[in-house]
Amino acid sequence: MNKRNTQQRRHSIINLLNQQGEVSVEELSLRFETSEVTIRKDLATLEKTGLLLRRYGGAIAVPDEVSQQFSAKIAPNKLAIAKTAAALIKDHNRIIIDSGSTTCGIVQQLNELRGLVVMTNSLQLANAIQELENEPTLLMTGGTWDPHSESFQGQVAELVLRSYNFDQLFIGADGLDLERGTTTFNELTGLSKVMAEMSREVVVLLESSKIGRRIPNLELPWCEINVLVTDDHISAEALQIITDQGVKVLLAPYVA
Repeated sequence: MNKRNTQQRRHSIINLLNQQGEVSVEELSLRFETSEVTIRKDLATLEKTGLLLRRYGGAIAVPDEVSQQFSAKIAPNKLAIAKTAAALIKDHNRIIIDSGSTTCGIVQQLNELRGLVVMTNSLQLANAIQELENEPTLLMTGGTWDPHSESFQGQVAELVLRSYNFDQLFIGADGLDLERGTTTFNELTGLSKVMAEMSREVVVLLESSKIGRRIPNLELPWCEINVLVTDDHISAEALQIITDQGVKVLLAPYVA
């Protein structure tokens, strides 16, 4: 599908919505001479970016106060880190995207890539992935639902993961212990370790403000991490310590 045509159509949808206050899938399908499935994907994508609200059979304009809530969904600095990390993904890669607010931003960057296979343990991420126009192959871990991390965990999820192999794992963390590796408040770290084990490259996404956090639960030791993507507010001392561990560091521009 032509990306330029898609962007133009979505821009036209927003203009029409601003004029009318609401639009229907059927109306848009006829106007743009495309399928209702494509229009629903357009509306889903525009809703995720906070530009409209979907309703049965169509969409309505977003009230200002609701629009502000949507735009705050992924913090700008986290989104900048996610964009930098997503640049590592190539066509036909097999990737795992772990649950998390920063990793969620990666999904928005995948539409230009072809032939992707994407595994996730997050329902939120799975829903976002299946809305992508390039239609990557979506795999779910299944397992036991963990309300703390809002993701599937446990032995079933680990067994499913061991049935595959992946090019890259994209995973966040609650903190980064400069001596040990990534740390988390969640005591369920087994699935993260299996994700790393089954991936050729492990990419950690983390805001620089979390570097130095000493949280009791070690998630991934330095020996299992290949790349750290953070923002350029990282201190020179921390950057040196991390690179001395043999980890490649990519810096995204800090966005307040």
